[in-house]
Amino acid sequence: MAKAKTAYVCAECGASALQWFGSCPSCGAAGTLSETTVEKGPAHRYAAEAAKPLMLDAVPAAELERTTSGVAELDRVLGGGLAPGQVALLGGDPGIGKSTLLLQALHALSASLPALYISGEESAEQVALRARRLALQSGTLRLLAETQLERIIAALEATRPRVAVVDSIQTLWSETLQSAPGSVAQVRECAAQLTRHAKRSGTTLIFIGHVTKEGAIAGPRVLEHIVDTVLYFEGDPNSAFRLVRAVKNRYGAVNELGVFAMTDKGLRGVSNPSALFLSTHEKSVAGSCVLATIEGTRPLLVEIQALVDAAHAPNPRRLCVGLEQNRLAMLLAVLHRHAGIATWEQDVFVNAVGGVRIAEPAADLAVTLAVVSSLTDRPIAEKLAVFGEIGLAGEVRPAPRGQERLREAAKLGFAKMIIPRANQPKAKISGLEVLAVERVDQAVQLLRNL
Repeated sequence: MAKAKTAYVCAECGASALQWFGSCPSCGAAGTLSETTVEKGPAHRYAAEAAKPLMLDAVPAAELERTTSGVAELDRVLGGGLAPGQVALLGGDPGIGKSTLLLQALHALSASLPALYISGEESAEQVALRARRLALQSGTLRLLAETQLERIIAALEATRPRVAVVDSIQTLWSETLQSAPGSVAQVRECAAQLTRHAKRSGTTLIFIGHVTKEGAIAGPRVLEHIVDTVLYFEGDPNSAFRLVRAVKNRYGAVNELGVFAMTDKGLRGVSNPSALFLSTHEKSVAGSCVLATIEGTRPLLVEIQALVDAAHAPNPRRLCVGLEQNRLAMLLAVLHRHAGIATWEQDVFVNAVGGVRIAEPAADLAVTLAVVSSLTDRPIAEKLAVFGEIGLAGEVRPAPRGQERLREAAKLGFAKMIIPRANQPKAKISGLEVLAVERVDQAVQLLRNL
């Protein structure tokens, strides 16, 4: 096969050069040249084939027929299952369980439809050994150990699988480029060609991606723009629990959360994830407050812990784990101004139990009450959950989907909830006493009286 002509294009100004330079000859930016292929033929060859636009109402928009992966938590994050032609990217730290999860999913899928596992990092023998350790004995799952892009596409066209996994996209290389596997040009070209094949053939492709030390997907940012779905595998490798979060999904909701437990037989979905994020104390402890939050379409109960201690430095520390640190500083200022509780001489530490990250403002009330509980050394009443956003004027603002939060708390046996007045339900929820507040000082006073 004749190699296509390549050039080096500057990411800053778009200028091209026939060879690589440390700095762009045109704009002088350093390290911005990357290899790319050059289109053959004159650029005006498409002039005679004008594109024909369609009326939006005339475009058929039937519901996609999804295929369940056999792993319920993965289907939840994907938006209900795998769609034809969908291209997904799963990234995460080394050893977190990416290959294990997708090997389990392909094993379940191969029983009903053609599936192909493409391994670029491990030999066929290594993948077979992992499958045996996970007790995944299947005579229908096909395996290909290959890294050359052209041979992989030829295998996809010959076998025509419905679902294929590429482990990983950073190991592939195309003979049309001279750069090494994992470089910006190789990752971009391999991902683009595989995506074109998926859209043309209807094959569902899932890429496994490496991450940098900062936690972002390695390679060009355009990789996340090319694919339809971006999933991140989160969790401490020393812990048995893993979280899969969707940050982009053209076929479903973003910020969906799948919860897994790592066992000796692989990853298993957790049907009641709220139990993971609630600590079990023999008796009530100060500084602990239960938050009713929403992750994607799923309501969760998460324990928020706060520790307030005397500062031993001129500048008191404000530290958050799993929550936004700047928002903590704002809440402490509101607590002082509108509830008369000062923390300028104390260090304040706040933690979301279980390693979950909470970004929604509805966590404000839980954080504030946990801080008050720790500062006064008075435990919060048992079986009490809260949610609500706090504004700078001290008002407690409503949170979306409050009814689902209330029902989740009642289902798990909580007896009381402090919520914003605007979220107060019209009908009484069995077994749950709802305490509605309008301002933060009312919530603090209510907490003291419970």
